[in-house]
Amino acid sequence: MDQAGIQGVKGCVFDAYGTLFDFNSAAARCRGQLGPNADLLSKIWRDKQLQYTWLRSLMGRHADFWQITGDALDYAMKSLGLDDGAMRKKLMNLYRTLDVFPEVVATLERLKSGGLKTAILSNGTPEMLEAAVKATGIAPLLDGIVSIETAGIYKPHPSVYGVALDSLSLEKNGVCFISSNAWDAHGASAFGMKTVWCNRYGQARENLPGSPDVEVATLAELARVLGLEG
Repeated sequence: MDQAGIQGVKGCVFDAYGTLFDFNSAAARCRGQLGPNADLLSKIWRDKQLQYTWLRSLMGRHADFWQITGDALDYAMKSLGLDDGAMRKKLMNLYRTLDVFPEVVATLERLKSGGLKTAILSNGTPEMLEAAVKATGIAPLLDGIVSIETAGIYKPHPSVYGVALDSLSLEKNGVCFISSNAWDAHGASAFGMKTVWCNRYGQARENLPGSPDVEVATLAELARVLGLEG
């Protein structure tokens, strides 16, 4: 990965969950009730959620992300021996209003002040994304909110990334795609986008087609990478 930066970008497209929104915040808000199971529940929930998107795509049996999120939570709770309908309902409701990471608002403000378009491209349903954006107050900082439901298949299928380009009316070479999911960054790169991998979780690099152009630890580094700061 070239850490020098990315030139010629006119718009930034962000993954949502794990990149802008902290998917761990739902279980974290229930830590008092979940106790020592909170972190493990969140991990299993997230892992199974992603697995179901990939497996359903391969099976040709699409279900929207809200259903998949519920199915994954059911698996996670069952695997930990948690039989609590009220807790399940609470966690699902909290998933609609996840916290943003601390640097998100300032980063989006800087990109907008620098004249760049901004958008979300996410597995989430339109309703899920609208709820999360509204709850966090970042709607004025976004030019578009794009769900994979438009394509009818989950990332990293190439057709999904094309939908994001259409939403901003930009060409591949004018867009930077940013994700904390390495597989997602690789998918966008393989499609032909400029990409930044926000490696929030200190993960090893993936051995997949495509290669992110730049790796950062948080989105606070994005303005520098795009040449908006000296």
